Amino acid sequence: MTQARSEWNKPLPTIVGETQPYWESCRRGQLLIQKCDSCAEYQFYPRGICANCWSESIRWVQASGKGTVWTYTVTYQNRTPGFAEEVPYVLALVELEEGVRMFTNIVECNPREVSIGMAVEVTFVRATDRITVPYFRPAGE
Repeated sequence: MTQARSEWNKPLPTIVGETQPYWESCRRGQLLIQKCDSCAEYQFYPRGICANCWSESIRWVQASGKGTVWTYTVTYQNRTPGFAEEVPYVLALVELEEGVRMFTNIVECNPREVSIGMAVEVTFVRATDRITVPYFRPAGE
């Protein structure tokens, strides 16, 4: 599911080279990660080679979009435009079922309800016509 944000005023990613397939998939409401054909390891963030075996035989695969909160913090103060309006918010490191970890925000729940080990699933927020950002929410919501 992709939600539209009426006014996005946070920094936007620079979409270049190795990150382009990732951001294009997010715009379509799909979460892609890389998998190495040589050693079968998954990886995230996007790179031109496998971080495990240095092979160039990597490909994009669709992730399950499901994971667990590995660690998190709740931000109660932030004066930066785009973030100040959303405090308190949760910054989390989510471990996907595939084993990779992603920094993200946990949304659609009270920050006090977030816990380590909590099951989460990806959701997408359209920042601009060209950029859609993946977030995570409690699974089953």
